[in-house]
Amino acid sequence: MNSKDRILDPEMLNAYKELDTTEVADAINRFGINTGMFGLNCIVPGTRICGQAFTCLFGVCAAGQEGKMDYLDDVPAGNVIVIDNNGRLDYSCWGDLMSRVAQRNGVAGTIADGIIRDVPDIREMKYPTFARATHMWTGKMHSYLEATQVPVRIAGVTVKPGDIIVGDDTGVLSVPFELASEVLEAAQEIHKREKVIEGFINEGMRLDKAREETGYYFLQEAKKAQE
Repeated sequence: MNSKDRILDPEMLNAYKELDTTEVADAINRFGINTGMFGLNCIVPGTRICGQAFTCLFGVCAAGQEGKMDYLDDVPAGNVIVIDNNGRLDYSCWGDLMSRVAQRNGVAGTIADGIIRDVPDIREMKYPTFARATHMWTGKMHSYLEATQVPVRIAGVTVKPGDIIVGDDTGVLSVPFELASEVLEAAQEIHKREKVIEGFINEGMRLDKAREETGYYFLQEAKKAQE
């Protein structure tokens, strides 16, 4: 399927924005996969990210090669920039000027399998950003844009153009485009059941009883296993 065909219905995307990462993760587990991007942290506390992936594959510059990174103005508004920099920790792949352009263009945020810099400015503009770590060392003349809108590997997770990226202070994960509807339905069910548990707890019910009443321990279990 062409990446141009992998466009999610806006109502479905808005529904994902009402969920947190733990609910989506529990839903993903029903399908026997793990798309949590371990090691990537929320750099701007209190921000959330939700949108379809615009993928970027970075390569390592040869000696004397110019590290061109001119792709930001091609990213559609509402998308999440997903950078595969092979988890490198010796030079950055994102900074404040890129954040300003992305925010100006309505980009939903950036996740980077690598390090980023200019953190004070990024936090001041509250641009949602996830990365392995932060460091001031530049990526200029070290890396270049090899390709966009191709499958990439982020913290061991394959992300394809158009997959859904959801992130908050807990972490960040992806939802394969092909499973978007099924995962959303499962996550909404989990969200409703957890709200019931909260109600029981507020009424004074024991936690074990509240969990038993709602089937809490089976929320992640595949539907076939529950039937």
